[in-house]
Amino acid sequence: MATPGGEARPDDAAGSGRSGAPDPGTGRAVAPAVPVTAGAWPPPSDSFQERFARGFFSTVLRLGTPAYLLRLFLRGRVEPLYQAHLGERFGFGPAIVPGAVWVHAVSLGETRAAVALIDQLRRDRPGMRLLLTHTTATGREAGRALLREGDEQRWLPFDTPGAVRRFLRRTKPAVGVLMETEIWPNVQHEALKAGVPMVLANARLSARSLRRGEKFKALLAPAARTLRLALAQSGEDADRLRQAGVPDVRVCGNLKFDLQPDEVLLARGRAWRADLDRPVLMLAVSREGEEAAMLAAWKAAEAQRRAAGSPLLLIVPRHPQRFDEIAAMVAETGLTLARRSAFGGHEHAAPPLSARVADVWLGDSMREMALYYGLADAALLGGSFEPLGGQNLIEAAACGVPLFMGPHTFNFAEAAELSLAAGASKRVDALPTAVHEALALLTRPADRSAMARAAADFATAHRGAAARMAAPILALAGA
Repeated sequence: MATPGGEARPDDAAGSGRSGAPDPGTGRAVAPAVPVTAGAWPPPSDSFQERFARGFFSTVLRLGTPAYLLRLFLRGRVEPLYQAHLGERFGFGPAIVPGAVWVHAVSLGETRAAVALIDQLRRDRPGMRLLLTHTTATGREAGRALLREGDEQRWLPFDTPGAVRRFLRRTKPAVGVLMETEIWPNVQHEALKAGVPMVLANARLSARSLRRGEKFKALLAPAARTLRLALAQSGEDADRLRQAGVPDVRVCGNLKFDLQPDEVLLARGRAWRADLDRPVLMLAVSREGEEAAMLAAWKAAEAQRRAAGSPLLLIVPRHPQRFDEIAAMVAETGLTLARRSAFGGHEHAAPPLSARVADVWLGDSMREMALYYGLADAALLGGSFEPLGGQNLIEAAACGVPLFMGPHTFNFAEAAELSLAAGASKRVDALPTAVHEALALLTRPADRSAMARAAADFATAHRGAAARMAAPILALAGA
């Protein structure tokens, strides 16, 4: 397991005696979702070494509080939401009606994944009250759209015992759900003491994170044991989660397959693409270092670009605080740039003529990925060309966009392999190769259409994780 709050996740149920439906995509047996039956529960008491590790961790966090507040202040100068509701970071805030289902989605990606789960929880239990927490401003902003009357949204408290106890006394949730890779030693320890069962949903744990977690075993192993249940994306994730110490793990598939693209945005993107009358190649959810490499490869491929119909390059960065930096980077190359934010935000907004003849578009807006994928004839997967594990490739497939991936997809390892096997994507060794392969695909409309159909079929075939996860979560929440 990795460091607290990082990609550290416990594994799947006990190795022997699993039965049930096949693991989505792998054919491995999946443990039945209900009833919930823990492996070893309640967990054994922590050793002296483990108690000391958690105490030392807590002391370091307390001493780091001034630096933490300074960081929030500095980030708040760019994203003002970081400076809002600071008391919640330390567990303060008004008391709410007990018994909510608490879902923690640290940032934007986890919040998007939580949409399918929350929708399913509401279908299975009408009237369910939601307590939604986040760590980042992008996560909290996106989470607002998920709230209904009676729901509550807060920051996750700083992971110190006092802050967590204050939070739990004021909220008293029926069950807590951490999304994907979140491990918080004090949050989980105090939840156990308060009788709040904690679930790791859409759980994933890479081999790399499992190895790194060994360095912090005294801190992370007891945190893994406090998880009442982990609902893993794949059998491989489940096996690693068990090795990390989670007592009960079930394979449920990946929630991201259950997410449906916004049809309005997707249609608008496709309409914009038709008006452009030239191909569009997208660098999707790019990370630091990839934009510069992409622009260099794009410039070097000038002759191939002309042969492919002079396609538009669309860059959609992962982090909004980098929008201006990437705009300046494009300008330095001599390529002409149009920014999505300049088109207007209303539903009838359209690219101006100057944008239609630009060399590069910068996708500098939030919550419009379906629009960008609607524009794209093919896409390159951000985060996969640097050792960052890759971004969400399932969203591209759901929009029917052929995808080119770099060598680093450990965040979505099984989904990447399934995508390759389905013919929905191709793997290349570096960005220049991806640009060459993608431009070549744009000159072969039949091949591009076949990959697009394979992508859409691949996304459809692996749905159903939300229903498999909601049942055991609600069983733990009680009546």
